[in-house]
Amino acid sequence: MSLPQQTISIDGERLWLSLMMMADIGRTARGGCNRQALTDEDKAGRDLFATWAQAAGCKVTVDEIGNVFASRVGADAALPPVLMGSHLDTQATGGRFDGVFGVLAGIEVLRTLNDHNMVTRRPIEVASWTNEEGSRFSPAMLGSGVVSGAYDLAYAYARTDKAGRCVGEELTRIGYRGTAPARPRSFHAMFEAHIEQGPILENSATTIGVVTGIQGAYWLDVTLDGVACHAGPTPMDVRRDAWRAACPIIEGALALADANAPSGRATIGDLRVAPGSRNTVPERLIVSVDLRHPDHNTLENMITTFRELVATTAARHGIGSAIEQVWHMPPTVFDRRLIDLIDAAAGSLGYSRRRMVSGAGHDSLHTARFAPTAMIFVPCAGGLSHNEAEEASPADLTAGTNVLFQAVVAAANE
Repeated sequence: MSLPQQTISIDGERLWLSLMMMADIGRTARGGCNRQALTDEDKAGRDLFATWAQAAGCKVTVDEIGNVFASRVGADAALPPVLMGSHLDTQATGGRFDGVFGVLAGIEVLRTLNDHNMVTRRPIEVASWTNEEGSRFSPAMLGSGVVSGAYDLAYAYARTDKAGRCVGEELTRIGYRGTAPARPRSFHAMFEAHIEQGPILENSATTIGVVTGIQGAYWLDVTLDGVACHAGPTPMDVRRDAWRAACPIIEGALALADANAPSGRATIGDLRVAPGSRNTVPERLIVSVDLRHPDHNTLENMITTFRELVATTAARHGIGSAIEQVWHMPPTVFDRRLIDLIDAAAGSLGYSRRRMVSGAGHDSLHTARFAPTAMIFVPCAGGLSHNEAEEASPADLTAGTNVLFQAVVAAANE
């Protein structure tokens, strides 16, 4: 495939202005965004996206789970389109760029095509996926998950927030319960531009991350049952203290990640203690464990080793144990042809780049199930994301969108 003329560049100032206009919707006092899925703020963000898409000459379609698609015609309407996109919803204390950059970079690609009166062979679409964050409704990546078949529509509609409001009702309330079928369509390629949400690009002074896939993850809840007793009168050697097992299990989880460096990850993100009294030996601990690795076999070996560690450690201390698998995200490998195309586009534009694996989940995890998919990363300051202090430079965002433009147009002209 051939890249477009490299003299064509997106309008970085226009892109930045669009990002800042979207950031005003749900802006927080600390400069971040609270635009959680299916809130009034999310509706306002969706409305603005639809307005911009229509102004760019696109047809806007909403499917049954609220995913919004903006379609630009191609010379041959019978050909499968090229898709771009990400999400507009945020965490409760989210930033201005997570997700939204990928959607508005897509709009900027369409505007640039219009600026130069370019007609691509294939249609081009931009998607804004519903409830990627999972901040208000669990699970995350719900909209793309329904389309991919990971979740059925009835399950998605029934998800509730902490106030008991369900997805189906909230989609209707904000006017985004569409009628288009939420199922896979034929796409020639799918590209998602995103901030890295980590420090690798910034620390290596690299402008473009050529994302080769998404690492796999297991979320586990480890329950350890001992016997509650008084902290004073009960000698240490006769206690059945769940902490005796918990401490080496936590250390073992962290050691597993170290043993599988540099890609292994282990996080102990939550701990529940019962009864939770200062002077009572706890009868139950529930430890949340997040284990990750991009290689399927390595990740499965980590999980097997960890399960054995829990069983043997608990038994050694006379503690009951159980492991609940809360969630699993399998490792995803992106399309090699599109990876090479992004790499070539970044190189042709003179940007420094490196191939890398995404440590976080994205809608591309699901789109890769039904379309050739790849991602483009740009740096974010300090690697911070899911944080009101999240920041990305206009220059890096422009660079990422220029790479997106080159890759999308090349694919759309195949």
